Amino acid sequence: MDLRSIKTFQTIVKHRSFQKAAEELSYAQSTITMQIKKLEKEFGATLIERGKPFQLTEAGRLLLVHGELLLKDYDVLQDVMGALINGESGHIRIGAMEPAASFRLPDLIASFYKKYPRVNVSIHIESSRKLIEMVQEGQVDLAIGTAPDTLSAVHFLPLFEEPIAILIPTIHALSKEEEVNLSQLEDEQILITTAACPFRRNLEKQMIDQGLRPSYRMEISNMLALKHYVQAGYGIAAVPIIAAAPPPEGTVLKKNAVIRTRFNSWFASK
Repeated sequence: MDLRSIKTFQTIVKHRSFQKAAEELSYAQSTITMQIKKLEKEFGATLIERGKPFQLTEAGRLLLVHGELLLKDYDVLQDVMGALINGESGHIRIGAMEPAASFRLPDLIASFYKKYPRVNVSIHIESSRKLIEMVQEGQVDLAIGTAPDTLSAVHFLPLFEEPIAILIPTIHALSKEEEVNLSQLEDEQILITTAACPFRRNLEKQMIDQGLRPSYRMEISNMLALKHYVQAGYGIAAVPIIAAAPPPEGTVLKKNAVIRTRFNSWFASK
């Protein structure tokens, strides 16, 4: 079905005249007549009673109602497609690990929405390793996490550094120290995340590189939950400063013991 013919039919009905419709659409009257005959052939029904006065058949009245809806839907489709092509609409799937997902993305997305209010955004919060898989499999368009340990089929670009500090209960002796170094953590009960967590691997590597052997008290799978267990007095933990500042009541954040972990943004390889 030719939408131009539907538009022609609607215009004829508006003016109740083939001639006036031809003038508005800048068509020859013969073209107008041909389009209506084509529609009637397609539907197998007469749409406009021939002769005077101007009158629609039952099929014509039905086409008038549904044709208007069809044209409106087409206009909406054109608008949506135009916005998509111009980068003004669409759907972006973003993967992120903590703490970036909770503490960095909200402000970034707020400014993005101001510029592109018609773009839908989905946020997928996963571990760093899982995010790499999601980028490779096309489940997300880009992801924010730590750099891959090994070569992978994704492109990554440095984005920011996430400063890490030591969070200590105020009742702990180390809370009174002006400076805390890694050697002082060797015999302490450290609260850690899972083995796949890049923050834990980073801490372990730096301690092992200095000939130190970390001692673990409790494994907690959620990085953002660590500070609450420190607050409860279970031990000390290396936590992202952005997620623990200001420190919870009853804890001290030793920023002079900062350990830095580089974060990156991954993009699906082409």
